[in-house]
Amino acid sequence: MDTDVTDSSGPPADPDRPDRPDSSAEDGAKEGSQDDSGATPQDDSPAPDGHTGSDRGDGGDDGIRTWADRPKGGVPGHRRHWLRWTALAASFLVLVAAGVGWWLYKKLDGNITTDTSAAAELKAYEKERPTAIAMDAQNILLIGSDTRSGDNRKYGRDDGGSQRSDTTILLHLAADRKSATAVSIPRDLMVDIPSCHPAGGKATRKQFAQFNWAFELGGTACTIRTVENMTGIRVDHHMVIDFSGFKDMVDAVDGVEVCLKEPVKDDDAHLELPAGRQELDGEQALGYVRARKSIGDGSDTERMDRQQKFLGALVNKMQSNGVLLNPTRLYPVLDAATKSLTTDPGLDSLRDLYDLVRGMRNVPTEKVQFLTVPRQPYRADRNRDELVQPDADRLFEQLRKDEPVAVVPADENNAGNSQPTHSSEKDPTDEKPGGTDGSPTPAPTYSGSNAADDPCDQ
Repeated sequence: MDTDVTDSSGPPADPDRPDRPDSSAEDGAKEGSQDDSGATPQDDSPAPDGHTGSDRGDGGDDGIRTWADRPKGGVPGHRRHWLRWTALAASFLVLVAAGVGWWLYKKLDGNITTDTSAAAELKAYEKERPTAIAMDAQNILLIGSDTRSGDNRKYGRDDGGSQRSDTTILLHLAADRKSATAVSIPRDLMVDIPSCHPAGGKATRKQFAQFNWAFELGGTACTIRTVENMTGIRVDHHMVIDFSGFKDMVDAVDGVEVCLKEPVKDDDAHLELPAGRQELDGEQALGYVRARKSIGDGSDTERMDRQQKFLGALVNKMQSNGVLLNPTRLYPVLDAATKSLTTDPGLDSLRDLYDLVRGMRNVPTEKVQFLTVPRQPYRADRNRDELVQPDADRLFEQLRKDEPVAVVPADENNAGNSQPTHSSEKDPTDEKPGGTDGSPTPAPTYSGSNAADDPCDQ
């Protein structure tokens, strides 16, 4: 027997004890050994997971052949620790953002006041109300309240908290949401006001009186019923906004541009402005749209035209500056609007208002049109107005049927008479019966403006 060879089998190599004195040398010998071709032999020794390199299918090329080859210092543990904290921090930020978003939503939602009394009265008179024809179109009555109570006391005498409709606009949104038409109704227009039931009071009598009496006598529901009786148009929703809300909305968009031909000084409206192009803040804007005797001819007609142009400039400012598409800029506007807003139950949530705004944000500014119902001085009292027929009924029919309404500046209208709000087309009732020309009657054109108009070009 060769004395250099031993037959005794020693204990097997223990992979869990890499600190054996000869382990490093043995491992170095193993890693340094090569076959005749110069290639390192494939390591089929079991890995800590119980698989050999060939079992793992990776050819043993992951650089870890023995337990001693695993990285030292616990780096993978630190990496996992860092990832866990990153995930935790991200989750916390998401929860905080969601919580803030929910708080803001609830705050705006809680700002809105719901007019349940108007809804109840309208329901009681449902059988008398007109039926909607264009189902996807919407008609919203916007009422600017001139109450002098609360924060509005500085704008005039507070006579017990009563309120009148300083401005009333019927906003028609086309079914395809490609146009919007805002029709102003003069407060001095003589109309038939139905019998109404004010909250906590006796029923009023039916009467022929100026339009803004309806709001003072019977509130929003009485005003809506008066508009529906006059126009035959179903009012789907309503909004009542007071002076403070209007002022705050203008401030929220950083002012609105107007153009004055002459300087203005009106103590009653708290307004003093130079001539020319300028941007008005909320307080100035409120005085500008309320001023009557100090601007132009002092008529309510001219005041309504000025209100329409200002609203057009406000819409243009919101669209051109991306307010409707930018949540951070839209929030202050919504906050200002909702604080002083009273609506019907169908518009009393932020989601409802957002859906309404979203439907309007793609309407081109030139398709946001403003006009006043065709009217003329009332024959019995020149300080009051009356509707011009058949122009007014023709306009109401177009809105009922959701037909396009053509609006052009007054100086472009071909009315050719002293009443610039008449339609420019010939009255079809003047045509001789049995006419054979076969040409259809063109759609009437009304005097007005749109949101794309430059205030200094008018």
